Amino acid sequence: MSRVSLVPVLAVALAIFGCSKGSAAPGAPAGPGSGAALPAMQAAQAAQQAVKPAPAAPADPPKPVPAQLPEVIARVNGEAISKAEFERAIQAVEQRAGGALPAERRDQIVRGLLDQLVGLRLLKQEAVSRKITVPDTDIDARIAEIKKQFPSEEVFTQALAARKMTLENLRAEARDEASINRMLADALNEKVTATPEQISTFYQQNLERFKQPDQVKASHILIAVPQGADAATKAASRAKAEEVLKQVKAGKDFAALAKEHSQDPGSAVNGGDLGYFRQGQMVGPFNEVAFTLAPGTVSDLVETQFGFHIIKVIDKKPAQTAPLDQVRDQLKQYLENQNKQRETIAFVAGLRAKGKVEILI
Repeated sequence: MSRVSLVPVLAVALAIFGCSKGSAAPGAPAGPGSGAALPAMQAAQAAQQAVKPAPAAPADPPKPVPAQLPEVIARVNGEAISKAEFERAIQAVEQRAGGALPAERRDQIVRGLLDQLVGLRLLKQEAVSRKITVPDTDIDARIAEIKKQFPSEEVFTQALAARKMTLENLRAEARDEASINRMLADALNEKVTATPEQISTFYQQNLERFKQPDQVKASHILIAVPQGADAATKAASRAKAEEVLKQVKAGKDFAALAKEHSQDPGSAVNGGDLGYFRQGQMVGPFNEVAFTLAPGTVSDLVETQFGFHIIKVIDKKPAQTAPLDQVRDQLKQYLENQNKQRETIAFVAGLRAKGKVEILI
């Protein structure tokens, strides 16, 4: 059985450096050729969620965090969480948020962050007690991966200095991350694996989630009209589009014409291919014509705020519920992520119950 990584990275290191690679959402929400990327900090948020305590009934307001912090914020089985470490974590969260924490929620957020640091310290201690070791080559590879997220070595070094960290600090963080992942994989791997029965049950109980609307697969050629263009410029664009349309109607290869003439940078290089898109994903006139045409047919000129389009419909898919086989892999990943979070929370809670945690603020 393959091992799964249960804690992507330590919360502080991820808040500073972590980026997850996301796939673009299918289709184009605003217009042909555009797409939506997954949040760059998704992995950081997942790591922090993984060590949060389980939700409880509504509690009293959090205890105010003092303006002047002591040099030691907490002790975990006798090990100190220092003021400098705590402040560095707060700084990282604020940087990711793009500004200072909101005053009305600061105590809640900061105390939640302290809980996360305590959880991570407990995990680190448990990894040490189990004598988990990580080869230096693994750490070298992780540091190289982090460095790739920066345009140059100089910018990477500046980022470390801005957060009062050294390369040695970062290597230590990476080693902690790897050792925790190995320890949790050994301890929890069997518990987080989603079985075929779990996948099938979830699918049957959540069929609404897998309903897919009508979809069209189309290509297009765009002759753009600049925003605010005068009548003469617009007329010139229309004349060019009409000339290209004549070539399409004469039987010339649509993809070749799109590569040569289309001014949509997102699709021209692919012969105008937009892939499949759902009702409402494209701008109004484009959407209406695309869903009206039969597969294999080409539109007349279609005018939108982007310019003049020539649309060729390739295929259509009627509304349907996605079959289980089509979504099985995504479902397995989703359920295993849920299992990872639940089991990691329980694991940390167990460590906290048998350990000694002193919060000093």
